[in-house]
Amino acid sequence: MQHIPSILEANSSDGGDTMGFWRKKRQEFDEIDRLIRENPGIQPAEIARRLGVHRSTVLRRLPSMEEAGYLYAEDERGGLWPFKRRK
Repeated sequence: MQHIPSILEANSSDGGDTMGFWRKKRQEFDEIDRLIRENPGIQPAEIARRLGVHRSTVLRRLPSMEEAGYLYAEDERGGLWPFKRRK
């Protein structure tokens, strides 16, 4: 599989541009969220492999994503599943 350039790789400061910082974070979160929703049960190591980043990068993002409203369930193997609310 070829390397897919990822916005997670370019995680430098925006030179004080607070809106740009949060826009970039939202894009990072959306990219991880898309992978989880398209591949329910995916493990963080596989997310990292597909994005071309270290596993630790993905693991550091997950708590921030939860705070931002992205909710997932984790199974006994560490796989991530999109959280669905009851109607």
